[in-house]
Amino acid sequence: MFKRILLVMVMIVLLASCGQPTIQPTPTQAAIPSRTVAPSNTNTPVPPTATTLVSTATPVNTPTVVPSPTATLLPIDIGPQGFASGVNPLTGLTVANPALLDRRPIGIKVNIVPRSSTRPAWGLSFADIVYDYYHNDGYSRLHAIFYGTDAELVGPIRSGRLLDSDLIRMYQSIFAYGSADQLINNRLFNAEYSNRLILEGNPTACPPSTTTPLCRFDPAGNDHLLGSTAALSQYITAKGVDNSRPNLDGMIFNVLAPKGGTLANQVFARYSGDNYTRWDYDPTTGLYLRFQDNVYDQGQGEQYAPLLDRINNLQITAANVVVIYVPHVYYVPPPNEIVEILLSGSGKAYAFRDGQAYEVTWNRPTTNSVLFLTFPDGTRYPFKPGNTWIQVLSDPSTMTQPGDGIWRFLFAIP
Repeated sequence: MFKRILLVMVMIVLLASCGQPTIQPTPTQAAIPSRTVAPSNTNTPVPPTATTLVSTATPVNTPTVVPSPTATLLPIDIGPQGFASGVNPLTGLTVANPALLDRRPIGIKVNIVPRSSTRPAWGLSFADIVYDYYHNDGYSRLHAIFYGTDAELVGPIRSGRLLDSDLIRMYQSIFAYGSADQLINNRLFNAEYSNRLILEGNPTACPPSTTTPLCRFDPAGNDHLLGSTAALSQYITAKGVDNSRPNLDGMIFNVLAPKGGTLANQVFARYSGDNYTRWDYDPTTGLYLRFQDNVYDQGQGEQYAPLLDRINNLQITAANVVVIYVPHVYYVPPPNEIVEILLSGSGKAYAFRDGQAYEVTWNRPTTNSVLFLTFPDGTRYPFKPGNTWIQVLSDPSTMTQPGDGIWRFLFAIP
């Protein structure tokens, strides 16, 4: 009874802050307030320490990157179903701890804006798939999905948007976020997955724990909300919510790049003058390195800095970078902007791996389909084994090639 009363009090505070009528979740599908505990990279549960929260290393322009893990793989297709025991269907890689695959993926909403207070973020280098998509007011936000590897801490965690509902269904995941507009929460709370939503209860100082998998860390007054993937998963299980392995078939992987690619040394994605991204291909590792806006570009030119992970101080890398064009419509027009991103069916996309670009089609044929790619002839596009970052753009967005091997995408407001 106490937990039920606490849940109602939390929801009232969250919803009342938006200045709109309170919308209650359905009684049998209530959101779960919570916090976190997290294992280390070796999958051994270890509570994070103060030194974990703040990196003492000095960021440099050429940080060390992790070599590609695909060198020992055979050049054969892996997937789109029948994955071998211990092989992660979201990366095509064999995981160190196969028991991690006997649970649901964990989706966490991560914010890296404003740059002065949210960067470096925690845990993004451990994610299997990250969706970077438009939120509002010229800014994008990240939906990071963790499955084959746990991250000790992930954050800063911020508010959800409508697309998160689709991503939860696609990956049948647990989802941790920092509340949302009432209209968005109404959709999330009344969905069939609402018992897998995790919101903050009473604010608790870090480190997280299995009973409080979300915690607060307050360097210089920034008051970040953080979570641990292991603790979030354990918390849901302890609540009696089904946390068994879902069917995540759909992606296909091959260590060899397909034939017919076009040179792709750099990939730009610009959402606004204050939110833009660059991916640089590094032939020594076979990975793309992520750089992020470092100034507000008001006509003087873009400036970039490496996007680092505060957990290990390494630059974010991706084996695959994918740009997808998806219809965007206003659910609520400005100034209280809420955008609906219609990620269903199929649409135009560009895939980048091994310094090559491919024009492909993204596909989500059913509600629970994991996003996969196909060539123009309908055959499946093979991802490089490893992690994937997906840049979500609107249909009016444009692509230019200002130089050899340079691909520049400009987001357009719907």
